[in-house]
Amino acid sequence: MPIRKFKPYTASRRSMSVSTFDEITKDKPEKSLVKKKKQNAGRNAHGRITVRHRGGGHKKRLRHVDFLREKHGIPAKVAGIEYDPNRSARLALLHYADGEKRYMLAPVNLKVGTSVMSGPEAEPEIGNALPLAKIPLGLPVHNLELIPGRGAKVVRSAGQSAQILAREGDSADIKLPSGEIRKFSVNCYATIGQVGNVEHESISLGKAGRARWKGRRPTVRGVAMNPVDHPMGGGEGRSSGGGHPVSPWGQLAKGKRTRSKKKASSRVIVQRRKK
Repeated sequence: MPIRKFKPYTASRRSMSVSTFDEITKDKPEKSLVKKKKQNAGRNAHGRITVRHRGGGHKKRLRHVDFLREKHGIPAKVAGIEYDPNRSARLALLHYADGEKRYMLAPVNLKVGTSVMSGPEAEPEIGNALPLAKIPLGLPVHNLELIPGRGAKVVRSAGQSAQILAREGDSADIKLPSGEIRKFSVNCYATIGQVGNVEHESISLGKAGRARWKGRRPTVRGVAMNPVDHPMGGGEGRSSGGGHPVSPWGQLAKGKRTRSKKKASSRVIVQRRKK
């Protein structure tokens, strides 16, 4: 996916870049697989903001993506590659042999007309979903389950892939994109290949307006606030805060490890991610 840049006829255009969308083959989503998306602007059921800097943005519709891939042994043909406004990856529309239609994340080099399949008997080829017990060591995988049967939870964003390092007994050691090595059950399903839209990280918004289109509201620095609003606020003139950077609630923001040592999943982490 190449990146398109513009001639600098305005200040914002100078640094702006967009995707060329060369891989997109369908302009409109499958009607049976979309629904309305309610916007809550980061507010919970009581109307209080629990996630800051959310709100506004263009109206979107949710695509129902199949993260389970539980239609085992039934071949499906890739009918098209689509844009999804709710994620960085592209979607592939699958037409199954029994007539059902579903979306899946589109990996690199998945072409329209390609046949894909899921299940323990599937071949370890791009787009096929298999249990970790059946995937050869060293192959890149994505769309990975944390708990068997609950659907993929990790390695789902554009350009990401994990690698199977070893298998022993009922567990497999997987190197995640963060560098963390973690044990997974060999019954967890994963999809072969790397998530598509690899150049996504190279896109530059170029202006604040594009962030607003995406539903991101402005972020104000703590040192620019008053003492009543932030622990790092105030000071005579410009001030760096006078202490270690913290969140608005006093949690150390840089360097301190905040993960609980009593967390149950710590036992499956073989090696922590690199800084």
